[in-house]
Amino acid sequence: MASKNCFKLLGRVPLSLMGKAERIEIVRSIEKIRGSYVVCYVTSTRENVISPMAMDAPRKIYEHLRVLPGKANIDLFLHSNGGEATVPWRLVTLIREYAKEFRVLIPHRAFSAATLTAMGADAIVMHPMAMLGPTDPTVGNDFNPQDPLNPQRRIGISVEDVTAYFALVREDAAIEGEAYRLEAFEKLASSVHPLALGNVKRHLSLSRLMAHKLLTLHMDPTRDAAKIDQIVENLTSKLFYHGHPINRREAREQVGLATVQDASDELERLMWSLYAEYEGEMRMEEPFRPDVEFLARFPDLQPMPGQPWKVTPPALLRTAAIESVNFSDFYEMEYEVSGEKQPTGMTNIAMITRRQGWVRV
Repeated sequence: MASKNCFKLLGRVPLSLMGKAERIEIVRSIEKIRGSYVVCYVTSTRENVISPMAMDAPRKIYEHLRVLPGKANIDLFLHSNGGEATVPWRLVTLIREYAKEFRVLIPHRAFSAATLTAMGADAIVMHPMAMLGPTDPTVGNDFNPQDPLNPQRRIGISVEDVTAYFALVREDAAIEGEAYRLEAFEKLASSVHPLALGNVKRHLSLSRLMAHKLLTLHMDPTRDAAKIDQIVENLTSKLFYHGHPINRREAREQVGLATVQDASDELERLMWSLYAEYEGEMRMEEPFRPDVEFLARFPDLQPMPGQPWKVTPPALLRTAAIESVNFSDFYEMEYEVSGEKQPTGMTNIAMITRRQGWVRV
């Protein structure tokens, strides 16, 4: 049922008019079998256009919640690679203001901050293709190391890379004694700025705090204290790789998330159909390549020194969606691609952003 790819540089039909009716029809079907109100929050996982969960989303989701006449069972249909660590708490507590019961539907990816969001739900309904992920953050600030291939870019530091370094020193290299551990730290600090390492610790503490707070929204902080601690430890320290995909069985049996449920056959079909609509709308199966778009538009471009650069017609990129049966909000970027061919045969390309922001369609 996925929408056809109608993204063209010339004669382009607005995407919002192509797939909206199909998506809303699927949402209504999910609401009928679930007895719920569904809000979809999808961020792009398209190669070269990975969009994070951000603090502007709760403001938009609020508009979809405030029209409810009273409290309802609310399903958040969620697909994202993650984002800002503080978003899950704001988002979950907002939704719970309007929810009798709050559930998260995961069709495909719910990594990092999206996993934290799911941890705050009364139920996590997972499709067979669904994946949660570790909640150990990869962090960056102005003190992070420079990328040797691009000095203008700072390399993100994974919390687990730092802790694994000390585990290597302690366990695999069998280096013992306070003096040797201090030497290991000094060696690390000589390569990574101490303030960057401090930032790593701060974000790890924040991630653990968020996980604890979100779990206690539906677990007893006293009676379930040991279970909560174990879940947080499993997700922040025991998986060793930030990109590890956690399937629904693993989420229940190894991570300890008793709230994880399998989607029924009918719900499974509907969840994947709805995800496929967003996947098609945002072209998430194909890399974003402005250079390829430019060369496709000007395949016979010749070197013309001193002449203005060629420019493609405006095109639209959608990187996030917040949608319900009431409203459809998309984060859009309208752009052009300009370029010229050099006498050497190389082509210089630049992307021009004409506008970007949330648009109600």
